Amino acid sequence: MDRRKFVALTAALALGAALTACGNDESGDAGDNSGVTLTMLMGVNNIYPEQQRAWFAEVSDKFKQETGATVRFETFASANDELTKIQTSVVAGQGPDVYALGTTFTPTAYATDAFVELKDDDWNKVGGRDRFLPATLGISGPDKDHEVGIPFASRPFVMAYNKDMLAAAGIDKPADSWDGLRDQAKQLTKAGQYGLAIGYADSFDPWKFIWAMTTQAGTPVVQDGKAALDGANTKLAYQTYLGWLATDKVVDKAAVGWKNAQAIAAFGEGKAAFLPMVSASSKVTLDKSKVAGKYAYAVMPTIPPGATSLPSGGVAATSILSGDNVVVAKYSKHKDLALALVKLLTSEEMQTSYYKTFGELPTNQAAATALGSDPALAAIVESAGKSANTPFTGGWSQVQLALTNVVVQSIPDLSAGRVDDAKLTGLLGQAQTTAQEALDKAK
Repeated sequence: MDRRKFVALTAALALGAALTACGNDESGDAGDNSGVTLTMLMGVNNIYPEQQRAWFAEVSDKFKQETGATVRFETFASANDELTKIQTSVVAGQGPDVYALGTTFTPTAYATDAFVELKDDDWNKVGGRDRFLPATLGISGPDKDHEVGIPFASRPFVMAYNKDMLAAAGIDKPADSWDGLRDQAKQLTKAGQYGLAIGYADSFDPWKFIWAMTTQAGTPVVQDGKAALDGANTKLAYQTYLGWLATDKVVDKAAVGWKNAQAIAAFGEGKAAFLPMVSASSKVTLDKSKVAGKYAYAVMPTIPPGATSLPSGGVAATSILSGDNVVVAKYSKHKDLALALVKLLTSEEMQTSYYKTFGELPTNQAAATALGSDPALAAIVESAGKSANTPFTGGWSQVQLALTNVVVQSIPDLSAGRVDDAKLTGLLGQAQTTAQEALDKAK
């Protein structure tokens, strides 16, 4: 046995022992649950922090009324924190009972074999598979018979645009190509106003632009288990994304330090014409901003940089298949209570309340149907239907971190108003190595 296989086997045995030692103990799931506390992990909401704290309290109160048990919430602040928490809990065999994970992290959770693979009985305990929109089940597992993720929130990405600014410039509608969007952004940039609002320092958004542009070009960053982060189209995607600030000058220089919330705020103040890569959650903020009634949503460009039409092999993806899934840890001593919590969170009432508070689209069929008549959501619904899956591999979380790290490492040059070609090539080479190693390890 070679050393690599030995290390992998040792890790698997250790993990199995940890999970067995802390395996399912259903004590407390029936009868008196007054002394039981479930822990749920989910991402911190930097846009609506006060509302999130209030929602935590609301969920815990409702769950206590229904079951007698208490829910305690923990949060993570970035994709790296998310991955670290999963790894730490899996190795220790203890931690949160329920995790709300970004859909792109579901393959990582599945690969650990540390989360409940859902059987018919489990689906029934959360209200049945048919309570969910079929499209939201697209990244619950590698196939219908091997699923761990229960859809909680749908977050297709779109682009907001200022209708008044475009009309004043004689622009009928947002461009359908990234080059066309750049040209429109140049036309719309003037004193006190920029064409685009971008959160370059965001922990989650940068890689999604690169994924979209390369997928549309027909050269996705991962295909058939092989990484292509150092390809020509990947480099062009980064040059386009970073170039909006460095060379095109259509983004505020301050954006090198912006996260998504700051980009939304700038657009809401009327300081930018376009706000790409946002979800319906932005609507809650924008409807209370200076641009209320003056903005609309459109699907993002689907023609990649350097092209005027979709290339052969290109996929006109408007967004990743995005949102949150909830998964239940195998080591939880209260599996049935955990599933009862998921049932509460995915009920029509709670899903509608969550949408009204945070703008996240429901995965519950009844709640989503009730929202279908809102014309303001038309582009978001369209994007949901034209979204594409990220690869279902346990190595994907490391791939998206590698993609984001290229932007992180480019910030010093970006702050100086340039994109160093040689440095970018080197960073992409490093990212390629990291990504391929992660994909190989996940096989």
